[in-house]
Amino acid sequence: MANDKVQLFEDQPIRTAWVEDEEEWYFSVVDVVQALTESADGRKYWNKLKQRLKEEGSQLVTNCHQLKMRSPKDGKRYNTDVANTEQLLRIIQSIPSKKAEPFKLWLAQVGRERIEEVIDPELTIERALETYAKKGYSREWINQRLQAIQVRKELTDEWDKRGVKKGIEYAILTDEITKAWSGMTTRQYKNHKGLKKENLRDNMSTLELVLNMLAEATTEISKQKQPESFEENRMVAIEGGEAAGEARLAVEKRTEKPVITNKNAAQLQDLVTGLIETINDKSDDQEGE
Repeated sequence: MANDKVQLFEDQPIRTAWVEDEEEWYFSVVDVVQALTESADGRKYWNKLKQRLKEEGSQLVTNCHQLKMRSPKDGKRYNTDVANTEQLLRIIQSIPSKKAEPFKLWLAQVGRERIEEVIDPELTIERALETYAKKGYSREWINQRLQAIQVRKELTDEWDKRGVKKGIEYAILTDEITKAWSGMTTRQYKNHKGLKKENLRDNMSTLELVLNMLAEATTEISKQKQPESFEENRMVAIEGGEAAGEARLAVEKRTEKPVITNKNAAQLQDLVTGLIETINDKSDDQEGE
């Protein structure tokens, strides 16, 4: 366990832990149950709920595991039942509570939208545009991000044709590409930006995104060389990443500034907003003169 901390839900403390190897947040189930039910004893409530879920044949209780978490009573660490986000949402569905109802309504909405997207895939793009806009991204950045998604899709389609397996092999090749152009693995890049579960590309500047997209245009090299083994695919991935790495070094030489920033999405948006406000202020001053 890399780190743990306490987060608040309506002023109720929820113990959480980030597991680096799994890139997953885990939550103390007892704390969540306590917050949602306002039970006098969240532990007893969870034990009864576990028993009911077992009787219903749910695999949820079997799949939940424990992590050592600090007790709010004596400060010592004890094995504590924890759940990841997916497991936690399933637990919330089983809790009859007014506080749990908004989560249940949200899950129903997400489920409906997912079904609609399967029927009409174009809705996925429209909702992605809407989500990015709500988060404050500029139209230019959003257009660049959508192009990056297309480039990534073409690359994974090519990997599928070459027999690369989804999951661990995808991750290895992605790491090789990222390391070749940026000098860091994907996890190191995320750590550099202070990210946990967040999408790395969503936290890149426009220039970072462009270079990452150039690196993932490895598709064209793969089509030419037609690698057959995983090792051959790995060498192609490195070659594609190195091409983008050369472009990065050329840009840095001309600008005398590093391309890779430690800023995440929120900080990048604040920076852009600040620049716009500065420009507007100067314009106002000039008009006043």
